[in-house]
Amino acid sequence: MKLDAATLDGLAAHLDACQLEARDTLKITDEHPGMDWEDAYAIQDRILARKQARGLRLVGLKAGLTSFAKMKQMGVAEPVFGFMSDDYLLPDGGECRTAELIHPKVEPEIAFVTRAELRGPGCHVGAVLAATDFVLPGIEVIDSRYRDFKFDLKSVIADNTSAARFVVGGQARPADELDLRTLGIVLEKNGQAVAFGAGAAVLGHPAAAVAALANHLGRRGQSIPAGTLILSGGITEAVAVEAGDHVTLRVQGLGSTSLRFV
Repeated sequence: MKLDAATLDGLAAHLDACQLEARDTLKITDEHPGMDWEDAYAIQDRILARKQARGLRLVGLKAGLTSFAKMKQMGVAEPVFGFMSDDYLLPDGGECRTAELIHPKVEPEIAFVTRAELRGPGCHVGAVLAATDFVLPGIEVIDSRYRDFKFDLKSVIADNTSAARFVVGGQARPADELDLRTLGIVLEKNGQAVAFGAGAAVLGHPAAAVAALANHLGRRGQSIPAGTLILSGGITEAVAVEAGDHVTLRVQGLGSTSLRFV
């Protein structure tokens, strides 16, 4: 790590406040160009600790940057990872208040719920599928705290990978009943289809993103506990939304989930 504890604490407090106050900021590497990957995840950890100190609970984990093309563009070899606290959780079909966000976008995802612990290193797709209780459709609302969505990878990791809100719903089904690679999705906004894709857009298989998360945590001496909800990453490009929009995700064999922006 390159940054001292006081600096890490200060950056976590700054990004946490930006989320709470729905205000943007310049990316933090502008003032701290020497920060490394460990610093970025240490800041993210401190944001979670601040939330927990306010009485919030950890309700899930997430993977981001799960497109091979995007990883190549950013010069990285694996996705980035974050957490989901209960202030992010919205009910299926519920409302998302845009006044609490800066510049929201939505991503269609396949959500996994585990029935057994997953631990890396060496976790792979087969291990993830064996440990999965069920999968279901999920919509993640991302909302980078960085001005105009301009950031580098270390800054976005520190900012909890732009996590803001999420919803899951539809029909939960065992993963072994589906071919998650060819699973088709349609994302609709205000009744119009705006994005199409299939599970293979996520690292060739959505479970590969969960395996990468387990291996990332394993390097940090952690694991994915049984009963964990995991968003496996955006299947398509993120779609901008605003107040008045209604978004629905339809997933082949899994039904749909939706939310309204007010």
